[in-house]
Amino acid sequence: MNNAPTDTTPTGTAATGIPPEQARVEQDLVDTVVASFDNTVDPRLKQLLQSLTRHLHAFIREVRLTETEWNQAIEFLTAAGHITDDKRQEFILLSDVLGASMQTIAVNNEAYTGGAAAATEATVFGPFFTEDAPEIPHGGDIAGGAHGQPCWVEGTVTDTDGNPVPNARIEVWEADDDGFYDVQYTDGRIAGRAHLYTDEKGQYAFWGLTPTPYPIPHDGPVGKMLEAAGRSPVRASHLHFMVTAENLRTLVTHIFVDGDPQIGIGDSVFGVKDSLIKKFEHQEPGTPTPNGRDLGNQAWARTRFDIVLAPKDA
Repeated sequence: MNNAPTDTTPTGTAATGIPPEQARVEQDLVDTVVASFDNTVDPRLKQLLQSLTRHLHAFIREVRLTETEWNQAIEFLTAAGHITDDKRQEFILLSDVLGASMQTIAVNNEAYTGGAAAATEATVFGPFFTEDAPEIPHGGDIAGGAHGQPCWVEGTVTDTDGNPVPNARIEVWEADDDGFYDVQYTDGRIAGRAHLYTDEKGQYAFWGLTPTPYPIPHDGPVGKMLEAAGRSPVRASHLHFMVTAENLRTLVTHIFVDGDPQIGIGDSVFGVKDSLIKKFEHQEPGTPTPNGRDLGNQAWARTRFDIVLAPKDA
């Protein structure tokens, strides 16, 4: 790695009027801090630390960060740490609303088109996944008593050559009709989440809830930041998936509801991709259900999401 000093003197309007002597003092500090990581044994860690240092100092110099603003930033991060617990991850939320989560996904999930079909696109993981979701059978119900309109979800899991993927593990989770995930309640409920497996033909099906828009948690520091910026905390309607299978790349994604007005307004975490927008077809009360479930006088919906997994080494 080339460790020669790199001039990161800010150039734009913010730098106008900075005396050359002051710019040199600032650049010398950048070079000194970067050099302090020269003996880092792990080359990747060395690259990350030195690049982070350069970019962080460049930001401070470009905006001419004041000491008051620096203190406010420290207080903001401290507050994010204090509100984070085993049920809520404020730093993931911060990453999401800054687009950092989606950018990381973009650079780690380049579109794979090496087979007959393109792999399904990935999107943000979100802060509400848990490891203890119950298993349901083919055609089972993930709602667990959560309020909302029943929705039949079905599809197949294949590889990019079109081969069905049997025994793929599918984790699904979503908010209820009030816009809350089970972990946001204090009664220990498990609802709106489950896992299931594809059959020998790569097929899966389950009952969930028709997704509705909801706000991300905005009662903490991230919410205050969005309010100050005039940004909405509302997410477009979506249903989470995580799909794992042997020798295939793990997929973390959502599907979104075609026609949801929030898609046009903007998803607060920038997670919407056109290929992930699916039609949720409304079914009138009394319409026969795919697996014979009796919903009484209740309307329901149905959608199809066919999933294509890329090779593990793609």
